[in-house]
Amino acid sequence: MSKALVLGSTGLVGSFILSTLTTGPSSPFSSIEIIARRSAAAAKGSSLPVNEFIEKDTTKWASHLSSTSPAPSVMFSGLATTRAAAGGFENQYKIEHDLNIELAKAAKAAGTKTYVLISASGANAHSMFGYVKMKGEIEEHIKEIGFEHTIIVQPGLIIGHREESRFAEGIAQSLASAIGKIHGGLKDSWAQDADVIAKAAVSAAIKVEKGEVKDKVWVLKQKDIVQLGAKGWTT
Repeated sequence: MSKALVLGSTGLVGSFILSTLTTGPSSPFSSIEIIARRSAAAAKGSSLPVNEFIEKDTTKWASHLSSTSPAPSVMFSGLATTRAAAGGFENQYKIEHDLNIELAKAAKAAGTKTYVLISASGANAHSMFGYVKMKGEIEEHIKEIGFEHTIIVQPGLIIGHREESRFAEGIAQSLASAIGKIHGGLKDSWAQDADVIAKAAVSAAIKVEKGEVKDKVWVLKQKDIVQLGAKGWTT
């Protein structure tokens, strides 16, 4: 049995990844590790042992990860923030790109074999748009680290309740939900529910753990997310 590590466990998708891992009826994982600034509500009532490293100083995260024994077999990262919450794009980049890459390198050095990244649809390292370019650079730099398997999940608009208010996103979410009630397929083509994204990420990781996927880099587009996280979800 192997161990899974979750980053961003208090965020929208990350919290669903954690709850999916800890409540699923069947899992190849024997325990869950969490590295976060605060405790994750989804860790309570878990059917698996959950070890939390709670530290507000993120500069200490990589050294803790390096000392974790045994190393997690799979690392899930839903670590992200917004420009407003970070206090500007430069700080957002430090959290989303720099911290993600630093922790990925620490995990690789420790012996983690599979990395699962929650990215975004349209991520492009060569884009002229800052956010899209940042997401693309994270993807490219994660791939360069050279995990045995890298799973990149690229959802569209993420549907779900966030602790922080995002006015424009809230309007888009309401529109997507309304469209989904009329015809689910219309919503699925550009927006996915956070729990579906999480289940797709977990399902993909489990397939890799079971040896069902041989690809070194596996990119899940929106239709793949819906297929794995909703239509084909059985775990």
